[in-house]
Amino acid sequence: MSGDVTFGAARREELPSIIAMFADDELGKAREDTSLPLNAVYTDAFDELDARDDVTLLVARRDGEVIGFAQLFFLRHLSQKGIRRGQIESVRVRSDMRGHGIGYAMMEEALRLFKERGCAMVQLTTDRKRDRTVRFYERLGFEVTHNGMKLRF
Repeated sequence: MSGDVTFGAARREELPSIIAMFADDELGKAREDTSLPLNAVYTDAFDELDARDDVTLLVARRDGEVIGFAQLFFLRHLSQKGIRRGQIESVRVRSDMRGHGIGYAMMEEALRLFKERGCAMVQLTTDRKRDRTVRFYERLGFEVTHNGMKLRF
């Protein structure tokens, strides 16, 4: 991994860089809006999520630039004796930074944060079309154990 990579909470002014990463692939380019000024739906969502104690908007930075993002949810369940689970979503690494270990380092940081908050398990979803992403998560030790289902309104 070239240069020092640091991790921390996302800042509102970093949203354009984060949204650009979401849009920088075949699936994301059709569902995201990278126009500036940034669509208020993103700033509204950021403000709501940033205010929650059970959410961390994690960014990876190098030389002050956002090069990675992951949204972490800390969930408490009644089942399994009140287990705490981590849910990780929207994991992205800037396209010019892929293949340099940043995704792996970011996932290590996310897993550290989950353990620190008492999570006994981490779960995630990824689109079935992302074969390379599935293999990446499997190398980290994730297993396919359930079928995910969605209902859109």
